Amino acid sequence: MNKLFFRILVLLMSLSLIGIILVQVFWFNSSFKNNDEQFKYHVTQVIGNVADKLEQQEEYSFYDKYNRIKDSTGKIPKKEDLLEVLYVQRNTKTNKTIVYSNTLTSEDYDISGSLFNKKFSSERFKNFSSKRVTEVYNNNNNIDNNTLGQSIIPDLKIEKSGSLDILNKVQQQIQYKDIASLTPIEGRITKDKLQKLLKKELEEYGVKTKFEFGVLNSGLATKIKSDGFHYDKDASYHIPIYTDNEGNSKYELFITFPHKKKFLLSELLSITILSIIFTLIIIIAYTSALNQLLRQKHISEIKTDFINNMTHEFKTPIATINLALDAIRNPKIIEDKEKVFRYLQMIRDENKRMHAQVENVLRISKLEKRELDITKEPTAIHDIIDDAIEHVNLILEDRHGSVVKHLNAARTTCLVNEVHFTNVLVNILENAIKYSPDVPEIEIFTENVKDMILIKVKDNGLGMSKIAQKRVFEKFYREHTGDLHNVKGHGLGLAYVKRIVEDHNGQVYVESEKGKGSTFIIKIPLIN
Repeated sequence: MNKLFFRILVLLMSLSLIGIILVQVFWFNSSFKNNDEQFKYHVTQVIGNVADKLEQQEEYSFYDKYNRIKDSTGKIPKKEDLLEVLYVQRNTKTNKTIVYSNTLTSEDYDISGSLFNKKFSSERFKNFSSKRVTEVYNNNNNIDNNTLGQSIIPDLKIEKSGSLDILNKVQQQIQYKDIASLTPIEGRITKDKLQKLLKKELEEYGVKTKFEFGVLNSGLATKIKSDGFHYDKDASYHIPIYTDNEGNSKYELFITFPHKKKFLLSELLSITILSIIFTLIIIIAYTSALNQLLRQKHISEIKTDFINNMTHEFKTPIATINLALDAIRNPKIIEDKEKVFRYLQMIRDENKRMHAQVENVLRISKLEKRELDITKEPTAIHDIIDDAIEHVNLILEDRHGSVVKHLNAARTTCLVNEVHFTNVLVNILENAIKYSPDVPEIEIFTENVKDMILIKVKDNGLGMSKIAQKRVFEKFYREHTGDLHNVKGHGLGLAYVKRIVEDHNGQVYVESEKGKGSTFIIKIPLIN
């Protein structure tokens, strides 16, 4: 049930994390697309405004030139009536007649198109004005179309006159566009002026990034372009400029943004960084939580294994002690001193065995709490190796094994705690003996590497997998030994080895291959 709950919890946490990351990615994607659309809208507005302003500026320039020429001629314009509209309204009940007339007059200032462009020498510019007259006749039945304009005096007469600005503007606009269309683009706009106009408009819309621009004439580049402009229809925004009277234009303004993506991302930078930071915090928290869960699960399994192993380890000595005590209590045995001493020795040996196991556990606990007092003195490593071999001699002889020494190190004096460092080597030698299914054959090597001494303990045992090599120095860790069931222990020996070696400012690691034995290597600094 616990395993199932653990798996469901991990699955839910993983799905939640993946969901958060996907939401963040979706949000970033959507925001980037929205920014891109907004950017496109702003740029479209900008080039539209620029196109309008270019035409307005050209039109104003043309009108200004026209007005200055008109004012400088000093001539009285020739007038010509072009059209007269007459409208008569009579009320039969009151005999009231209203007559409305509108006369359209042109004024010619003798200004020809040749002053703007030689190709328009026959074209003339004219101003148009209107004269409007309203006459009211009361109780006069003699007025008709034939008598209008004769000596009949109206009862009320209203006269209005003025220039027809709309007609004048339309006429001038038509002629100015015809004239301007024959002027080369270089004569209508300069590169610097267009660049300043674009820059000003872009900044007003918040588009503050590098841009390149160019004016194309029927798809061909003109001289009006920025130095870095390259025509790319797909990556450009464009609009027709300088349209003619028919609404057509041979010129198009193109604008490109080399750093567009960078600019769009910069607008999302602050919120994106915050999003990434929060996502990383969630990932770190998730990883930490998952690691803690796995660690707790692993520790729980280790504790269970440890309790089972300790129970098994203590069960045999306790049973042996009970049997020995029962035997001693037997009247026949108690009289036999030799047997009594033998049973007492058994009790002492089993008691010592249990005591050693307890001491091993306590020693590791003290090491972890930094309570173990380790005093160090200059000591010859070769002497410690000899002492360690002496400690395991009885076990080795029992297995008919051997230890071969290759002590090649010239300098061997290190600052060590003799007791603990001897225990380190004893632990490694005992493991070499325990994990050798056949007759143990152990070799010990020493050599100097710079200011270090290397101690190598090589055996012909079972060897270990790559995974086991990484975890062999963990507390309580024991690799499965397959068919070898007589190997006892709690996985504390090598954890103790690692802590002691590290406390001596050294390193310990293992090289091994499954079925080909293992080599434990210890590096300890020498005394200079």
